Amino acid sequence: MNTWLELLQNDDYLGIKKYIKSGGDLSETNESGESVLACALRAQCSHETIMLLIQSGADIFDFDHEGVSIFDMAITYDNIEMVQYLIKQGKDVNKTTRRSGFTALMGAACYGRVEIAKILLENRANQYVKDLKGFSAMDFARKMNKKSILALFDYDENTPKNTGYAR
Repeated sequence: MNTWLELLQNDDYLGIKKYIKSGGDLSETNESGESVLACALRAQCSHETIMLLIQSGADIFDFDHEGVSIFDMAITYDNIEMVQYLIKQGKDVNKTTRRSGFTALMGAACYGRVEIAKILLENRANQYVKDLKGFSAMDFARKMNKKSILALFDYDENTPKNTGYAR
């Protein structure tokens, strides 16, 4: 995985292309179970590099040991093009691979990803779904003080806050 990490951190498109042609294994994972594609998103590689990995066989529906998916990584690292691409490929914006039930919209709310939250809502993300602890995307936006996200939701400032979550 070290070769992959070095190439990805440098966003070395030609080096990645050569490594793939010489047998570089796209199914390799790091110690957390993150795939090469997930590591490329974390390294904030160019869209061209990410598409090279996908066209070469990287699994766009992969997820790590914690259930963090490629879709989650795209949201975390504010990769709007990848979010749109995955939705076009059939990604259900309401389906999560995380055991906690933490959804894509909850992630967008936590990170203040306004454009991504808009895309998710346009693609029928459910703002009312709750994770296993009973918290919604709105609860996360309130907790993280993401007013720009709250403005996208059916939010009433006078609604009692869900204060059950830890600080």
